[in-house]
Amino acid sequence: MAAMSEDDKATFTIWAQSRLGRLVRSATLLTGDQQLAEDLVQEALLKVAMRWPRLRDGNPEAYALTVVFRDNVSWWRRRRPVIVEDVPDVPTPIRPDLTEHRLVVLAALDCLTVKQRAVLILRFYDDLSERRTAEILGVGVGTVKSQTAAGLARLRAVPELLATLDNEGGHDGRR
Repeated sequence: MAAMSEDDKATFTIWAQSRLGRLVRSATLLTGDQQLAEDLVQEALLKVAMRWPRLRDGNPEAYALTVVFRDNVSWWRRRRPVIVEDVPDVPTPIRPDLTEHRLVVLAALDCLTVKQRAVLILRFYDDLSERRTAEILGVGVGTVKSQTAAGLARLRAVPELLATLDNEGGHDGRR
């Protein structure tokens, strides 16, 4: 592989800085683990950088999301239970009133399968179409539709999530 030109380095750096927050947020929602999410995004950005001359005029963000989601599935398949002997200090949240809501949402996301979680995050958090979601995950549009329906049904079965949405005015009462 040829070395990246100075112009490519500059455009990649600008692109990566503008997308970093969004990629990390999506990955955190996907994994439920901030550190793993940051690792996945770092690997994805490295892979984008290595292919920047081909990706820069296309959709490098979609490529990065694809890498994040596929690497997460690979990690998830390999993971083994880890015993934590020393629990790290947890920083105080900036907005303590949101902590409970965040925990409820993360717990609800934990009820989903890996594929359901990926589909729902891409469709509703990243606001991607069914077709684009299917392309990123390497599945058919029908799979995206069925995983969306199954995932939403699972989320609707979490009473704590529905109560949180009702209290915040974010739920229309449909089940």
